[in-house]
Amino acid sequence: MAYLTLNRTKLKENFDFLKQTFEDREVSWGAVSKLLCGNKLFVQELIDLGVKEIHDSRIGNLEIVKGLNPELQTVYIKPVSKRYVRKMVQFADVSLNSELETIRWISQEAVKQNKKHKIIIMVETGDLREGVMGEQLVEFYSQIFQLPNIEVIGLGTNLNCLNGVMPSADKLIQLSLYKQIIELKFNKEIPWVSAGTSVTIPLMLTHQLPKGINHFRVGETLYFGLDLFEEKLIEGMNGDVFELHAEIIEMQEKPLLPVGNLAANPQGETAEIDESLYGQSSFRAIIDIGLLDVDPKYLIPIDGEYEILGGSSDMLIINLWKNPKNYKVGDTLNFDMKYMGALSLMNSSYIDKKVIS
Repeated sequence: MAYLTLNRTKLKENFDFLKQTFEDREVSWGAVSKLLCGNKLFVQELIDLGVKEIHDSRIGNLEIVKGLNPELQTVYIKPVSKRYVRKMVQFADVSLNSELETIRWISQEAVKQNKKHKIIIMVETGDLREGVMGEQLVEFYSQIFQLPNIEVIGLGTNLNCLNGVMPSADKLIQLSLYKQIIELKFNKEIPWVSAGTSVTIPLMLTHQLPKGINHFRVGETLYFGLDLFEEKLIEGMNGDVFELHAEIIEMQEKPLLPVGNLAANPQGETAEIDESLYGQSSFRAIIDIGLLDVDPKYLIPIDGEYEILGGSSDMLIINLWKNPKNYKVGDTLNFDMKYMGALSLMNSSYIDKKVIS
């Protein structure tokens, strides 16, 4: 069976790098755990690093976090639906919000549970996902800051996740100005300005982060070490915390081109014929993982001497060319992956998960 590994040592090195980076700039941060899909083995590894705050977009995952360590601050990072307000208040200490009616529901539920629930108001800064429009922010805040059992602890924004709008110093300065306006108008302190996610880290590393930004929500850079501005590894971090290991279950030398009348496959794709390949063959391996588990475009062969040709729901087909490493049935092919590949694999119950050092 194919399996996914988390390298404990490399994850710790990434965590320590970020921890030092944020401490040097006096910036608070939390680790986003949604990639781990509530896997207790991997979530415990995250907790063991010394994380003080865990963010997730699934309430069930935050329930698991609280079960492992009730003292951790948990943050729910998407708008909550009405039917899940009760559970969200139960398992999340903080939530990101931009809907007035929803915050009223949260207030009512927090009163019932005799809990103080903290809110980060999300502000629209151009990517057009969640967020209150800037010109409406003062009026929005005026309607929620006195709600019972609600404490507004920050303003936040989210960039790059929908339309690919990148963060900039100008956008983040504007977010800081909104904080100052609200504090002056209402004589209330708002401790956090949450600049966003991993995509904003390069601004900090290049000393372009405005001084008022003091909170981050970090997932992808923690697990993949990426500078998301330039799509490259940050020096001092690891990009291979996760690896996929898939076993070869068939090995045959076959023609490079299919034979017969061509129609669309179950994925709606029709093979393109390169006539220059007529008469040529290569060794093809089938591995024990398929489209049900991961989209092949998110997998990166660690050994560049093979490529993914395609697949079906339960199998991927690998071109080994002349098989210079003499792979055979029962051998394992290894892959690095992009974030969305790891997310799919973590969400697949058919893929085993293991921790290595």
